[in-house]
Amino acid sequence: MAVQNPQKPPRRNPWDQSPAVPDPQIRLTHADRDAVAEVLREAYSQGQLDEDEFGDRLDHAMRAKVSADLVPLTADLGVSVSPGGTGNARGAAGPQQGKGEKEPQLTTDNPVEKVGAAAGHLSAFFLPFLAPLVLLLIGGELSPYLRRQAMEALNFQLFCLVGAIVSLLLVWLVLPALVLVGIFLGWFILPIIAAAGALMGRSWKYPLVYRLIKDN
Repeated sequence: MAVQNPQKPPRRNPWDQSPAVPDPQIRLTHADRDAVAEVLREAYSQGQLDEDEFGDRLDHAMRAKVSADLVPLTADLGVSVSPGGTGNARGAAGPQQGKGEKEPQLTTDNPVEKVGAAAGHLSAFFLPFLAPLVLLLIGGELSPYLRRQAMEALNFQLFCLVGAIVSLLLVWLVLPALVLVGIFLGWFILPIIAAAGALMGRSWKYPLVYRLIKDN
């Protein structure tokens, strides 16, 4: 009696570049949610979503846990969701982070987000470290823009603190003394520029800063 071999699943063509079906069990990172939030903002600005739809989908995106949770939020916008993030969008600009690609530049038209982000930058003059940390923990889950700007402010202030301590320890050398002067000048100038950019809803990144806290 002949024994039939079980039918093997068809092999995937290695030259087939069509996107794979997203794995619904892949856990999302903050960067994944930020990318979808930017897609939704672009769709809202182009009139694809009304204000209620935009708010509802943004709230669901911020609460999403796995990749499959994002599919219904962007499917009708022409955006493909890949495992662990978003793919390229048709029409709406769905940024895809990869090697050699820039991270999505989050902007906002929300006045509350603008003022909150500006306060986080200006906290260097009244509540350094504490204010951006509170904004990061409290407002970050509701606003990708606010979280990104609070993280920038916190990284800048931590970088200046560490740099100032190291420069003071090596102040007897010429170069650390010059670095210390540059840190103090940057501390008083850059937060003002950052706050002005935040009040205009722009994405601001401090130059020449090593970011000790990074978005997952």
